[in-house]
Amino acid sequence: MRKRISLLAASGLVALGLATAPAHAADPVFTLSSPAEVGLRPHPGPSGDVKKTTVAFHVDNTTGTVFDKRSTFTIDLSAFKGIADVTLDKDHSQGCTQTATAVTCVAEGLYPRDSQVATLELRAAKDSKLGASADLTMTGKTEGATFKQATTKVKVGGPDLVLEKAALKAKMNPGDTQGLPIVFSNEGTESVSAVALEIVTSHGMELVEKYDNCSLAKPSDWTTTTVCVLDGEFKPGPVYEVSGALTLKAAPHAFHDGISYAVYAAGKEPTAGRQQLGKNTTGKKLAVTERTPAKAALRPGTGAGADLDPRDNRHEFDVEVKNTADLAADAVSLKGKAGDTVRADLGFRNKGPAWVAYTRLGSGVARTDIVIPEGAKVTKAPVGCEGVEADGTSRKQNTGAPRYFCWTDSTLGEQEKVSYPFELKIEKVVADAKGSVTVDGWAPDGIQTQGWDPNKANDKAAFVINAKDTGPTPGPTSSTGSPTPKPSSSTSPTPSASATTAAATGTGPKANGNLASTGSSVGPVAFGAAVLVAAGGLLFVAVRRRGTGRA
Repeated sequence: MRKRISLLAASGLVALGLATAPAHAADPVFTLSSPAEVGLRPHPGPSGDVKKTTVAFHVDNTTGTVFDKRSTFTIDLSAFKGIADVTLDKDHSQGCTQTATAVTCVAEGLYPRDSQVATLELRAAKDSKLGASADLTMTGKTEGATFKQATTKVKVGGPDLVLEKAALKAKMNPGDTQGLPIVFSNEGTESVSAVALEIVTSHGMELVEKYDNCSLAKPSDWTTTTVCVLDGEFKPGPVYEVSGALTLKAAPHAFHDGISYAVYAAGKEPTAGRQQLGKNTTGKKLAVTERTPAKAALRPGTGAGADLDPRDNRHEFDVEVKNTADLAADAVSLKGKAGDTVRADLGFRNKGPAWVAYTRLGSGVARTDIVIPEGAKVTKAPVGCEGVEADGTSRKQNTGAPRYFCWTDSTLGEQEKVSYPFELKIEKVVADAKGSVTVDGWAPDGIQTQGWDPNKANDKAAFVINAKDTGPTPGPTSSTGSPTPKPSSSTSPTPSASATTAAATGTGPKANGNLASTGSSVGPVAFGAAVLVAAGGLLFVAVRRRGTGRA
């Protein structure tokens, strides 16, 4: 009976809200990271020097919030005596100290991002033996969280694939082709049993040949990666060249394009973030031949470790293709009564034939200049659109502006339609209220006419509210007083003059990055750092332009 009364009392406390506080959420787990494996040049080097290898340790806070407690990180150096000399890079290791056996770092808080904790410089120790190895392990400790440790295997010696820079043509026309010669050598201390040849092409370049030992992947909408596994024993000394044809072709939509090409020990090539497209079945395999007689190996080793200097494994090349793109503003006309809230998708389309990319410059392709018709007030502007005064000067309030500048990212697909969804309230009916939509090409020194867009006549289109009746209305009017949107094709050869608005509760283009894009085979995706890693390079870095008036 007493037990039953106790249970009832407890349930009463819960009902009154007097129960103990709910259990705390699980403590966060932070991941420490570093390279899986690095190789050290033997001591001494061919010229008597001892080259260093750098190892960076990071901590990744993916919680989305700042972790405000002190954290202590320790890197154990006790196993490196006689194998490697370790030095703390103080310029990239704030809050770190070093002793003979450990590096200790203290962080007062962890911001929600990947942050560098410490960087170490390693050199092979005097009298160290080829193949000697030890582990660099970093652990972390703090109150209210745990860390997943990071370990880097350090080994003296290893292969060192060195890729020759190909002599390529920097200027092409759509449809042009040129060969891509691949020549490499192994200047390390160990043989490689197989080599992975990686070729990354941007959207307007393609690799003509297909081989069964090559596979395709898509690290992004704008790049294609081809990886060919070349079997054989690649010893230190000889020079090797790919004997099969590798031909680059400029597509009809090519413009500012590029490639990167690299060689890795098979299994060591970057693979993160790739969408595999499958292998070829042509009956042909890409082969490798030895170009010069073999030279004696520097110092034979066993196994295949990390590449001693991965910086000379790859090259990149920009190709400028002579082409044009026609940016055309879309006309918009809508009707409404005073008090109505309507939606207008304002923008332009690229009628091609070229895609446009300013990814290496990091600037947007185009700016859309939108003038709002009299009597209407913008109640909601899309991300990436900045409200300005009528003369283009900046203003504090983004809504209710008489004019807007909207920016694209640094890539624009061929035949791509760009739409910015605005919501407007018709405060008073003004017959034939006229605004405009103008698309301008962007250049690093400001807005200017672009040579690649020769047709300037369609860069400006009308944005009209309650136009005078001069013919059929754009479309049936919904019960809310807002026009019902007509379907339109993003690959239409001419800009549509039909209504593209909908009631504020209706549907429309979905935002992609800082703009909305519909009907395009590829969206405005930037080559970010993740793509650089996944694609093995292509130093195509897109920086979204924001600011007042202009980027």
